[in-house]
Amino acid sequence: MDEFYMTRAINLAKKGEAWVSPNPMVGAVIVKNNRIIGEGYHKEFGGNHAEINAINNANETIEGATIYVNLEPCTHYGKTPPCTERIIACRPARVVIGTSDPNPLVSGGGIKALKQSGIETTLGVLEESCKKINERFFKFIRTGIPFITLKYAQTLDGRIATSAGHSRWISSEKSLKFAHTLRSSHDAIMVGIDTLLKDDPELTVRLVRGRNPLRIVIDSGLRIPLHAKVLKNQERAKTIIATTVRASHEKGARLKIAGIEIVAVEEDDNHRVDLTKLFAELGKRKISSVLVEGGSAIITSILRGRLADRVVIIVAPKIVGKGVEAVGDLGIQSMDESLKLINEKILRKDNDLIIDGRIEK
Repeated sequence: MDEFYMTRAINLAKKGEAWVSPNPMVGAVIVKNNRIIGEGYHKEFGGNHAEINAINNANETIEGATIYVNLEPCTHYGKTPPCTERIIACRPARVVIGTSDPNPLVSGGGIKALKQSGIETTLGVLEESCKKINERFFKFIRTGIPFITLKYAQTLDGRIATSAGHSRWISSEKSLKFAHTLRSSHDAIMVGIDTLLKDDPELTVRLVRGRNPLRIVIDSGLRIPLHAKVLKNQERAKTIIATTVRASHEKGARLKIAGIEIVAVEEDDNHRVDLTKLFAELGKRKISSVLVEGGSAIITSILRGRLADRVVIIVAPKIVGKGVEAVGDLGIQSMDESLKLINEKILRKDNDLIIDGRIEK
């Protein structure tokens, strides 16, 4: 029965996906006499944690019950008090934990506190599933670097635009809605200046419920027009422009007056923004996940630098022939060197196929 209730905790945790970052997704289920007497999940960053919501929702005393939670309860004071203190005060007979928390402020401490209080504690139920739903959190906590998702839509013959540069719309309406769901679940969304000049995207969440991510534009030479959509509505979605030290100081000053943050990053060998250094800078700003939406130059740079953790490719059943290829030269000479996707799943949205996998490291 442990796996049954842990599955319920995982499903509850997922409800907070678009709202809790940079915190992890956590769900909790309280069971007594084979009945669920309370459950809850972490609903938003800064709000009660899952265990507290489950306890508050319980319809009878928790003493002697079993609490299921997909991530180790916290032991430190942050925006809320430690969950372990409240759990111990309620005197459950047992706590079942999916996986330990990699955060040094917690790791092992919650489990130790529960055991020292005489509460039977079980660790590792559906552990891999519990780790997977919080893969972004786990990577960020362990490395300080955001989890990078690379997403793009292409035709069957690998084009993201026609030879004339036309790209709207390659994918279906359902695929576009899926893409907005991805946006809502990441802290930031990133595009290159070529995509911005061609499409003038807004880069907000509109087709689903969810918060707007931070908008990041890679613009080595500050070519962005002052009327670009990403420069508007800063009260709803902030914008950062990542550029290099050689960019126009006059243009940068005008953008700053408009409320846009300019981040100067070292150049790579091609005199463009060094993406590795940019991601490290974003990590320092507590940005734990970034959705990269292209275009071709950014896609190629991310893949060439082995910077992507997750790749989501929407393939539309269309053929355009000559056009803008999704991925440029990666310097790969043999199939043995090719990038491989693992743990992939394939979805279908209308007539589109969505391939969602992780880059093998």
